[in-house]
Amino acid sequence: MSVSPQPSQVTLVRSTQLSDAAEYAYAATAPADARLIFLAGSCPLEEDGSTAAIGDYAGQAAKCMQNLELALVAAGATLEHVLSTRVLVASSSQADLVTAWEVVRDGFGSHDAPSTLLGVTVLGYDHQLVEIEAVAAVRD
Repeated sequence: MSVSPQPSQVTLVRSTQLSDAAEYAYAATAPADARLIFLAGSCPLEEDGSTAAIGDYAGQAAKCMQNLELALVAAGATLEHVLSTRVLVASSSQADLVTAWEVVRDGFGSHDAPSTLLGVTVLGYDHQLVEIEAVAAVRD
């Protein structure tokens, strides 16, 4: 299924009562008539199913972003339609989480949707270090 995405109607919400240290909005809203898109975790997989960028947090985050964008397009959306993300990083090192996060943050550009960054023990594929979940909203 391929649908032409309409301009984003996602509203990013900020609060002066919360820390401005975050590199994303604290909340997002979608119009009442929006179609919600719940994306499976975007993994750093090549078309043949092999894991991309083995051992490279930034490389895997970039591949996840690329695959996320492809899934969004297939659902009739773009990154600007994303309401929120969850970034999972298989590491207990904050530096590894930050490395992956910087790629994700840069990939979204000025559309700094609310996000949660988590360090986890293990992810589902061999050699997988990063996974990105997302929810988007589109007006058809």
